[in-house]
Amino acid sequence: MLTLDLSGKLALVTGGSGELGRVMCRTLADCGADIVIHYHRNAEKALELVREIESMGRRAMAVQADITDRESVFAMQQTVKNTLGAPDILVHNAVIQYLWKSVLEQPIEDYDSQYRSCVMQSVYMTQAFVPDMIEKRAGRIVVINTECAAMAEANCSAYTAAKRGLDGLVRCLAKEVGEHGITVNQVAPGWTITERDRENGTEVQPGYDASVPLRRRGTDQEIANMVAFLASPLASFTTGAYIPVSGGRVMPAI
Repeated sequence: MLTLDLSGKLALVTGGSGELGRVMCRTLADCGADIVIHYHRNAEKALELVREIESMGRRAMAVQADITDRESVFAMQQTVKNTLGAPDILVHNAVIQYLWKSVLEQPIEDYDSQYRSCVMQSVYMTQAFVPDMIEKRAGRIVVINTECAAMAEANCSAYTAAKRGLDGLVRCLAKEVGEHGITVNQVAPGWTITERDRENGTEVQPGYDASVPLRRRGTDQEIANMVAFLASPLASFTTGAYIPVSGGRVMPAI
């Protein structure tokens, strides 16, 4: 019987206190991993999640960092290593939120913030954490991209441009670290149902749902399931992949 067994592994999820991040942390913990919950401002949610994961019998810690700042990311690496050890699994999930507008109206600073929180986050996380993975000759990196990178729809140019840049970086990284037993993959969610939707009753979005071959939005748990699979031994020969979890809305061509 196949199982997603992450026992003895330490996973770090950036943006772990957020809507998607919380479900990823719980899911990885449910598979047996100890969890590092990165947060930027939401310390209360992060500490609440630490207590929840500890109640599952896992080790957990919350750590604050600005993922757009190299020194902050390196300080996080030292804190984590000194407390729980070097992570075996990295999930690059954090991103700066902003108001989407047309290219003509989008403030220039939004392009900068998206590039820093998407591309440079992964650069800093790689430079800080991957040397320990290379030393262990093992590691899993799962990067959260988006269906927008493939769809390139109107009014999301800053997000799309940054995520497409992230895609290029991740593919290069996969080729650079593969010889060390490290896999690097991307999960690309569609417009995902989260706790906020359930609280607000906004799970159904008729216009969007009609554009999805499966005729519904995906859930946060479905995204987390793919993250857990890619972090597991079952994905040992998968690297450099961009995997849409979008109900068929994105189907990469060959």
